[in-house]
Amino acid sequence: MRLGIGIGWRPEIADTVATLPGIDWVEAVAENICTGHPPEALMRLRERGVTVVPHGVSLGLGGADRPDPGRLSDLAARATLLGAPLVTEHIAFVRGGGPLTASPRLEAGHLLPVPRTWDTLDVLCENVRIAQDSLPVPLALENIAALISWPDEELTEGQFLAELVERTGVRLLIDVANLHTNHVNRGEDPATALDELPVEAIAYVHVAGGVQKDGVWHDTHAHPVTRPVLDVLAELRSRTDPPGVLLERDDDFPPAAELAGELTTIRTTLEAAAASSRADGARSEGGRPERAAAPVEGARDRSAVAQTALLSALVAGTPAPEGFDHRRLAVQSRALAAKRAGVVAKVAPELPEILGDGYRRAFIDYARTHPMTDGYRRDAVDFAERLLIDGLPADHVARRRLTRWWQDCVDPRPQRRTVRLVRAARAALVGK
Repeated sequence: MRLGIGIGWRPEIADTVATLPGIDWVEAVAENICTGHPPEALMRLRERGVTVVPHGVSLGLGGADRPDPGRLSDLAARATLLGAPLVTEHIAFVRGGGPLTASPRLEAGHLLPVPRTWDTLDVLCENVRIAQDSLPVPLALENIAALISWPDEELTEGQFLAELVERTGVRLLIDVANLHTNHVNRGEDPATALDELPVEAIAYVHVAGGVQKDGVWHDTHAHPVTRPVLDVLAELRSRTDPPGVLLERDDDFPPAAELAGELTTIRTTLEAAAASSRADGARSEGGRPERAAAPVEGARDRSAVAQTALLSALVAGTPAPEGFDHRRLAVQSRALAAKRAGVVAKVAPELPEILGDGYRRAFIDYARTHPMTDGYRRDAVDFAERLLIDGLPADHVARRRLTRWWQDCVDPRPQRRTVRLVRAARAALVGK
């Protein structure tokens, strides 16, 4: 299916997206769509005939566990609600621990890279088949950006993706910004990856901005698209004509004119690259490794142990697993804490409003020793509780406001009349 040129739909730019010229389709984060009360602005686009693709971020198909049936059901419901031609997710893990390791469940709060090994591939392929059987439309998976590299990987990114497609028939969502990120952070050549992967399996392409800091590229989705990312897009277009290309922006949204300008630049890049496209569409098959799929249960156990050890080092301060770059792990750990702080601020905007300029520092200090275990809303409540236990914030007015907010979250139900009467009577006795 031809999608054309699209943009990531976010509530903050809903009005802008509705009026931007030349938008053929949009992509919306699946977990942000409530099927009972979908965003009106998004549904108006759908009524206008604009294609909407739900983009999942929480399945963790690269994780050791089988996909959660509830999460799959939710993703399927969003696809049905939106009349989507396909749904997308990521080749990543997002949680660890649990029954496979007999350890507490840990949440990353972000997408983490899986090792490109045969074990991981066996687990991922079975998880993808489970997901495909549960979804009403085709599934496409996205390559992710990474700050860290796993030791002892057995396949390149292109080989890993090619084998995944060969075994499962899954479509690919290729993020050219992530290919650039992995070039800077892991020394991987985007052109080689594009040569090795099956470009005919591409469902669509992501383009996004980022920033380089201290020699590390951060895929922020909050900065303009850079020339190196556009160069990777041109490399891809020289090999194939992707069905769709989408601009992602998740934060620090610019004026409408700037977004329109970036979309124009993407169109221009595609048009220029098309003139020099490879006529035969050939891809490199040289040296493709092959290995038959192995029994997956042992692979699940080994993956669970390895992923949980890495995640624990990143979010709980346990020792780093052998073979990892400790400096990069520290960068990734800080990035995960900053991501948590930012998302919690959106989920519970009362917290930064109550705590003011001290919110971010306080949350990151908390995150160093308190891993997320049950989603961002629970994370916000636990953070507030920890502050109150420690007698913070120091300002008594702010502490009283925080206490009230925490109480409302922990017990949001209206008090029964008998409870109110008892408390009123106690207050009256204290006042005498």
